[in-house]
Amino acid sequence: MFRPGSPLPSTGRAAESTTDSARPGQPRPLDETRQPTAAERVRTLVESNASAALCIPGADLDELGAAAPAARAVTPDGDVLLLVPGDSPAARAAAHAQDDDLTAVIEITDVAPVAVPHRIRGRGWVGGWLTPVRNEDRADAAMLLAEHHPVGQILGIGEALRENPGAGEYGRPAWMLLRLELGEAAVDDLWGAESVEPEEFAAAAADPLVRHEAELLQHLAAAHGDQVRGLCALLGERSEGDCGLRERAVPVALDRFGLRVRFADAADRPFDARFDFPEPVADIAELRRAMHLLFEAALESE
Repeated sequence: MFRPGSPLPSTGRAAESTTDSARPGQPRPLDETRQPTAAERVRTLVESNASAALCIPGADLDELGAAAPAARAVTPDGDVLLLVPGDSPAARAAAHAQDDDLTAVIEITDVAPVAVPHRIRGRGWVGGWLTPVRNEDRADAAMLLAEHHPVGQILGIGEALRENPGAGEYGRPAWMLLRLELGEAAVDDLWGAESVEPEEFAAAAADPLVRHEAELLQHLAAAHGDQVRGLCALLGERSEGDCGLRERAVPVALDRFGLRVRFADAADRPFDARFDFPEPVADIAELRRAMHLLFEAALESE
């Protein structure tokens, strides 16, 4: 049984938004909308390809920005593994710090992979204690990173496994594996702002579509634009007045629970609508079926 699309507060009408002043115009969900937990959203951000910055108190911010982690993954215990250049401030600081002495924060910025107003979808933060991955733990860490990043050898995982890495290929510094033991986490995104405990983060799972979301949204925007615009028919009474510019319908976010589309109303003001799937999807095959059902329901509602 399909629930109709859920219109969210307009990205162009701050008075109708439930956001705080720090994030004007960011749409928030209705209470009854199914959604991932805060821990799942942080875990998804960490395991996504979204850009990340590693911040260490007292370190040179410019240098840190130039040496962002090349790859990251999460261990079964909830620690975050990072692959960084061996000459980066993070690698140097971790190599010389005592255990549990070096605090660090990873800030992840989630940007929509399609052209759309208000393109930043949210940010996540994970903070804790940074240490090098040592001895026999390095092989397990490298294997976990390689599972998430098939080009691991290119990224320098092989170099990071050497006992004494020394110089990397072509004379550049070798790469280094670091571990962030989580102490706290938080997220501020399209769903809202919440904090997350380390135990919640460790127990959570990333969204099953995280590795494919960018290409799926781009495919929907490029190859199924008419069908995406047609979803406005599911908005009920809002469909006539608020879908005046249907050509401005862009799929902006996708997860196992549903699809979020950013429309423009007759006054060219953007607003979001959330379209729930009948059941959460677990893979691409189930997503394909769910999308077909959504498109069919929209056609029947026109």
